[in-house]
Amino acid sequence: MTRTATPRATRARARSAATLPFDVWTPLARLREAAPLVHNITNYVVMNNTANALLAIGASPAMVHAVEEVEEFAAISRALVINIGTLSPRWVDAMHLAAKRARAGKIPWVLDPVGAGATRYRTEVGASLAKLGPTVIRGNASEIMVLAGSVGVTGKGVDSAHSTSAALDPAKSLARETGALVAMTGVVDYVTDGARVAAIDNGHPMMARVTGLGCTATALVGAFLAANDDRFGATVAALAVMGVAGEIAAKHAPGPGTLQVRLLDAFYALDQATLERAARVSEAA
Repeated sequence: MTRTATPRATRARARSAATLPFDVWTPLARLREAAPLVHNITNYVVMNNTANALLAIGASPAMVHAVEEVEEFAAISRALVINIGTLSPRWVDAMHLAAKRARAGKIPWVLDPVGAGATRYRTEVGASLAKLGPTVIRGNASEIMVLAGSVGVTGKGVDSAHSTSAALDPAKSLARETGALVAMTGVVDYVTDGARVAAIDNGHPMMARVTGLGCTATALVGAFLAANDDRFGATVAALAVMGVAGEIAAKHAPGPGTLQVRLLDAFYALDQATLERAARVSEAA
């Protein structure tokens, strides 16, 4: 989804919906019909981008962080997204309260362990939240490997220093340990429940030049979970939509500044024929 290279350049771009192992359109149609309220506890850098992306895809975003109200707000939301990009003790308290309330209310919630492994504090916060029953953990390869307990793993600040293919076994292990689906994004995205694996091979290299698009992917996963009971299929569809929209946006963007705006337009305009034709989703070993 957020790419540093263009893999499989010779692969045919068109693919009929009948050959896709997952229905990527129905989850989006359900999201747009439901317009679910998605509660975000996210970082300062991406709040505006995340809110606009959720609006463009058809969800209703709310950025609610105060420890005094997060439990109440989580209870009325259809999904919760927790992103640890910019941490402070009060926000960490709010994250724990909201996650516990979502779990108690059987409300799906998504953890984005931004920069896990960069500092001890950040790693500890990510690990403690991962124990609170997230529905999905969405991160880059390094973050997932750190949460899975891989030894000697470091990131590049909040960026990954590892490929998703190299981190697939740790991702499976983390899914089995936590009971969460693990959605790992990079040159190729993977979704796993510890046994089953889906690969999503969409996106564009320019997406790596826009801050916070991984956070946008996390928020989309939350929105798709809010409107769909099949959580594996919803997560796959969310990442496919993110990648396909990125490809569409990049076609008409001379640089990353324009890409941000075009991406919102692509989310808003994405239709069934385009999504099913462009999505490159497969079952993986």
